[in-house]
Amino acid sequence: MPPQDVPGKLDLDILRHEIEEGEIDTILTAFPDMYGRLVGKRITGHFFLEHVEKHGMHACDYLMACDMEMDPVPGYKFTSWGKGYGDFRAEPDWNTLRRAAWLPRTAMVLCDLFLEPDSDPVEVAPRRILARQIERARSAGYEPMCGSELELFIFKDSFDGAKQKNFDNLETFGWYIEDYHILQGTKEEGLVGAIRNLMDASGIPVEFSKGEWGPGQHEINLKYADFMEMADRHVLYKHGVKEIAHQQELSVTFMAKWNEKLAGSSMHVHVSLWDADCEMNLFSGNDAAVESDVFRWFLGGWLSHAREFSVFYAPYVNSYKRYLAGSFAPTGIAWSRDNRTAGFRVVGKNSSLRIECRIPGADANPYLAFAATLAAGLDGIENQIEPPDEFDGDAYQASDLPQVPKNLKDAIDLFEQSELARKAFGEDAVEHYLHFFRTEQRKFDEVVTSWERERYFERA
Repeated sequence: MPPQDVPGKLDLDILRHEIEEGEIDTILTAFPDMYGRLVGKRITGHFFLEHVEKHGMHACDYLMACDMEMDPVPGYKFTSWGKGYGDFRAEPDWNTLRRAAWLPRTAMVLCDLFLEPDSDPVEVAPRRILARQIERARSAGYEPMCGSELELFIFKDSFDGAKQKNFDNLETFGWYIEDYHILQGTKEEGLVGAIRNLMDASGIPVEFSKGEWGPGQHEINLKYADFMEMADRHVLYKHGVKEIAHQQELSVTFMAKWNEKLAGSSMHVHVSLWDADCEMNLFSGNDAAVESDVFRWFLGGWLSHAREFSVFYAPYVNSYKRYLAGSFAPTGIAWSRDNRTAGFRVVGKNSSLRIECRIPGADANPYLAFAATLAAGLDGIENQIEPPDEFDGDAYQASDLPQVPKNLKDAIDLFEQSELARKAFGEDAVEHYLHFFRTEQRKFDEVVTSWERERYFERA
């Protein structure tokens, strides 16, 4: 997409000019890790043009084999102490070049990763895993389009203040459920308005913001795009929101469930398949009144593989605490038209016809969640998997429906047994992420929690 079509997007000629004029002096050159966090380097503008533009930059390959604490976890085939934790090369994807409008004189670009010295792609990198599924879709004649709706909680505490409180007794920015409330939205507009405007000025188009179903909970919706562009917007937005909150001495969280007494935060994923020229939504087909075979089979595949791919939608121990009856987070895997109790909701018509999956949490890595979505849907098309009958009623009360896994351990077992995962992502990628998810579970299992101390310290 040409940069002039989206305010805030840049091309190399504009970047060179603004560096020469002193309007940009720093390039954030980054890539998403397994958590979906941005890691990389800040590079001076002139050095970037002289060296990184043509040759990329190098980074330690342990970034694809460590945990959130930057602990180099043993047991990965990709890299290890035995292999010396060498470098891979990060090459900028110029389609991602944009301003970081919330930072002074700063641009950003995302990178793809390549092994040294043979320049093979790093197949376990999240962006590469999604790219392979997009390639599959395009080779079949489809252009997949996507939108992700992220929910978050806003706090009056700063990030440093939250840490000093040990993340306990935090003060949400609001004390009542603020779903669609304009008054409470006004109170939060200092932050949320800045997010909307600064994201919009950074090549991340925003549609609207609204209060959500928790005190201090908000949703800010980005404009839909092709799958890779949407995943890039998603991680840049999530990163930028945290930095903007930090600048205002506030904090936010995208945890799936930060407080057991309050609503969780979701990442609703909206998907449609278009023709190669993006002129027709193939879900609606030629007859706008009847969903197409492509729609039905994609829905059938997505539903049938939802449980085995749930680790990509809910990657952490905490993620599964979000799935509670009556919470607007799904527990049953079913589809309905405009029914928020079901895991899958069909919305829109004609060119706007799409499938919304309500299973992913706001903590999910979008590259992996989107890759799982495409792998499941394309398998449905290839094997003409018919969806079950449309569900009618309260899906929370339907005990006969397939259920979202209850915990990360069950989800890991399902992923390990998935034939489609190994076919779609490859053996090495599956084993890499199995080790990643098992490490998350193991690290939780090794910790004594405050809940355990309160319950057992005196009375056990």
